[in-house]
Amino acid sequence: MSNQTAVTEFLLLGFSDIQELQILHFVVFLLLYLISLLGNLLIITAIALNYHLHTPMYFFLMNLSILDLGSISVTIPKSMANSLMNTRSISYSGCVAQVFLFAFFASADYAILTVMAYDRYVAICQPLHYETVMNKRACVQMAASAWISVILYSAVHTGNTFAISFCQGNMVDQFFCEIPQLLKLACSDSDLSEVGFLIFSLFLWLSCFVFIIVSYVQIFTTVVRIPSEQGRHKAFSTCLPHLIVVSLFLCTATFAYLKPISSSPSVQNLLVAVLYSVLPPMMNPIIYSMRNKELKGALSKLIGWRLIIKN
Repeated sequence: MSNQTAVTEFLLLGFSDIQELQILHFVVFLLLYLISLLGNLLIITAIALNYHLHTPMYFFLMNLSILDLGSISVTIPKSMANSLMNTRSISYSGCVAQVFLFAFFASADYAILTVMAYDRYVAICQPLHYETVMNKRACVQMAASAWISVILYSAVHTGNTFAISFCQGNMVDQFFCEIPQLLKLACSDSDLSEVGFLIFSLFLWLSCFVFIIVSYVQIFTTVVRIPSEQGRHKAFSTCLPHLIVVSLFLCTATFAYLKPISSSPSVQNLLVAVLYSVLPPMMNPIIYSMRNKELKGALSKLIGWRLIIKN
């Protein structure tokens, strides 16, 4: 315990020690952050103000945008502040908060994406029962269950992570407090409970993945039986954005967490972390707005671009 309590702050790995490159890092991250903020805020506002978008699919999409806003706000601002002030430190409590919030938003993202797969399954495979099954109360209960269960999961995950003793220093080889990098600082005989919890987490993530796959197998089986080509196209167009978002989320997260953890600081580790922590929250609103005519129309009306788009 003496080794653990001796750690009062952590040092995050910077992208560079050269001041000019630190400023460049700040500018690039600021640009990515503003794009993500603008895109997700536009999605939330368009859905909230447009009565025609008050449907289960857009309700869950608004939840996804809120979570994306939170996810990207956990990591990027602190990294930008460190680059601007030429420092690498983050307090112990700040690191705890960062681990908890990032675990919460990332896991809740995945939970909402799983619920959205079920929503598409009911809409396409059981259209006559859709309004009954996916009523307003059911949607709120599903979203609330996802948020509440993920809060408990993230609290246990964070508590398990910081219950270990940090015997290998306080240098985190990442631009934010990432759990795999924190475990590298643990004593060799103190992280067994956290490894066990990571295995349990993997089981939960695989269960959600299997649920999504089974849902889309049923969806595709139903869609190919639709006699009308226009009907098949409409069904596929409502599923395609969700499939792209799920694939982007899973591919970046899998690549980040299943690749071997380098024993020394690596630019590759930093770039991979940017890939899975920054890219999905920034790309999700772009993917949904490009592939969805109703949402595109609501966004164009919101920002006053209707005449420009018509021309």
